[in-house]
Amino acid sequence: MKYYLTRSGDTWDYIAKEVYGSEAYTSFLMQNNQEYLIYFTFPADIKLVIEDLPEETTLLPDWRS
Repeated sequence: MKYYLTRSGDTWDYIAKEVYGSEAYTSFLMQNNQEYLIYFTFPADIKLVIEDLPEETTLLPDWRS
């Protein structure tokens, strides 16, 4: 399991971009660190859990596969 140690001023979307490469994963990051949802802007030294992204599966209809 990986961790991210916040710096003063970090935000959820900034951290998602840093660790996952896109702000689109902000909700995923928040879901895995619910005890810290009280923060919009983080203070320093909060240890967030960085879960691996689930493998994406594309569900195509039978006629497209």
